[in-house]
Amino acid sequence: MWCYRGGSISAEPRINDRIRVPEVRLVGPSGEQVGIVPLAKALELAQEYDLDLVEVAANARPPVCKLMDYGKFKYESAMKAREARKNQAHTVIKEMKLRPKIDPHDYDTKKGHVVRFLKQGDKVKITIMFRGREQSRPELGYRLLQRLAEDVQDLGFVESNPKQDGRNMIMVLGPHKKKTEAMAEAREAQAARKAEAKANPGRSQNAAEVEVETEAETETETAVEAPAEASAEA
Repeated sequence: MWCYRGGSISAEPRINDRIRVPEVRLVGPSGEQVGIVPLAKALELAQEYDLDLVEVAANARPPVCKLMDYGKFKYESAMKAREARKNQAHTVIKEMKLRPKIDPHDYDTKKGHVVRFLKQGDKVKITIMFRGREQSRPELGYRLLQRLAEDVQDLGFVESNPKQDGRNMIMVLGPHKKKTEAMAEAREAQAARKAEAKANPGRSQNAAEVEVETEAETETETAVEAPAEASAEA
């Protein structure tokens, strides 16, 4: 009677003495075809080359095995997977909330956030919030959304046209640049800044001090004007 005792099935390939077949189709260290050889002979060659015998195609008849440095192979595979995850782009939808009668200064601040989001390759959901008698003037929200779309048309496009949703009017802006492109440009810009800092340490230090002061002023302004970056209320 068969009984399953649980436990995970290993995804690791069988190597060396774990291979349990009478013969294998052997591939050499450089990818050359050695041919079908007895398992004992394949293990002997692996020991001679100071390499591992790794089963790379278990379902073949006979199984295909290759001579390689399995530790180095695992390390390189892990690094490739890490790099792939690093370059993987995730679609993010930011949100910016405005009022129909927004102050010009507040509008410029919110527009700045939208520009930054689009430059990063993120979508932006723009929400116009109506209160009280403002609900009878939906054209105010529509004109505001049109104005914002025109102001950022170089960076994004209207992916979802303005539509009424209860007390709110919603529009979605999509970036012209893909997320992967934005990430690549950001990495290039960071590398350029590091190279400039290395070439001009004195100048870079002064620039860094100015940048820190600017960031501090921006953070203070944002804290007053827009408490939540991705979901700010006018």
